[in-house]
Amino acid sequence: MRVVFDKIGHSPKPFELDIENISFKGTLTKRGYHRVRLEGELDGSLELICDRCGDGFTHNMTAPLALTLSDEVIETEDDLDIIEFIDGVIDLKFIIQSEIASVQNSYHNCIQCENDDEAFEKEF
Repeated sequence: MRVVFDKIGHSPKPFELDIENISFKGTLTKRGYHRVRLEGELDGSLELICDRCGDGFTHNMTAPLALTLSDEVIETEDDLDIIEFIDGVIDLKFIIQSEIASVQNSYHNCIQCENDDEAFEKEF
C-alpha cells in the first residue's frame, strides 16, 4: 500500500494492511511540511526458528509502532525513528516488511529452550 506524502493532512488518515499473518493498523498525520507521524500497531503471528535447538515455533506478537516519515533527507540525532521516502510516496508495505524482518532477525528461543540452562549441543 502506497500513500502519496502530499495527500496526508493534519487530521489522522487511518490505514490497515495485512502481510504474512501480521495486521498493521494505524494512522498517518501531517506534522510539518516534510514530516508525517505514523502511529500504529502490529498484531499477529510469525513463524520463527529457535536459535538454540533449531526447531520452528509460532511467535504471537502485538507491538506498538511510532515513526516519523519524511520526504526529504533529515540529519538529526534527536529522533532516530525516522524513515525517509525521498520519492514522496510512503510505502506502508515496506515499513511492515522491515518490522517483520527486524523481529525475525532477532535472537529467539522456543518455549522448551527458554528456561533451560543446560549446555546444549545438537547434531544434524
